[in-house]
Amino acid sequence: MLNSMRVARNIPHHRQASPLHGDGFDTDHGACVSCAADRYRSADRQIKAGCDLFRAGERGDAIYSLVNGWVALYNLVADGRRQILQFALPGAVLAFMPAPGAVMTYSAQALTDAIIGIIPHENLGRLSRDNPEIGIQLASVISQDRSFAYDHLSSMGRRSARERVAYLLLELFVRSRLRWPGHRGEEMYLPLTQEHIGDATGLTNVHVNRVLRDLRKEGIAECHYRRLRILNPDRLVDVAGIDPHVALSWINNDSSNEVGAPYSQ
Repeated sequence: MLNSMRVARNIPHHRQASPLHGDGFDTDHGACVSCAADRYRSADRQIKAGCDLFRAGERGDAIYSLVNGWVALYNLVADGRRQILQFALPGAVLAFMPAPGAVMTYSAQALTDAIIGIIPHENLGRLSRDNPEIGIQLASVISQDRSFAYDHLSSMGRRSARERVAYLLLELFVRSRLRWPGHRGEEMYLPLTQEHIGDATGLTNVHVNRVLRDLRKEGIAECHYRRLRILNPDRLVDVAGIDPHVALSWINNDSSNEVGAPYSQ
């Protein structure tokens, strides 16, 4: 089985060249909309941890991109239970409203203090004229999001509890590693509670706690106070039951969203 750290290190050199700040992540201005559209954005919005940027059912008229911080995209079912659809990292497009007044079909909540870039719908015409490549880049982002959605659907429907948690940890590690200098080792900042992990994997807090405890006892991975440490990369890949080429696609897809070297990491 391909070593997951070798997967994580198979990142273009320029993606590992930026200094860290804040909680260990820097702003990813290499993402398609964030970098190409700086001068089309309205004032960036600062969102405190635990607050919603928008909610399902609200009307939107902008593109929302994550400049800094972590955000969870989620839905609520009738009895109040939450399903986390995706964890968004810096550079992600949180919502793209193609028509003014379109209805949001999911909600977005800041997991950490976050900065959101907002491109009003009335600026999209000028943006597309001045940057004709933006359509292809947005299509790439949407395609990547669809791939993640398919992966998560497969995980929820067919993987065991142990596999789901391992898969999620591995995915977040590889995606986050894109924003780290290469010498940081096998540890990452992870601002998630066991409840967040449960809401993303369809498991109870008790079940998540049991899986994380087992992974730690077996020397595979451990989560402690907002840190994830990978203890045995190969075992984590095996437990997650993932084809290493899929993990490589996370890197390749993310890298394809870049625009120009001045904005790349």
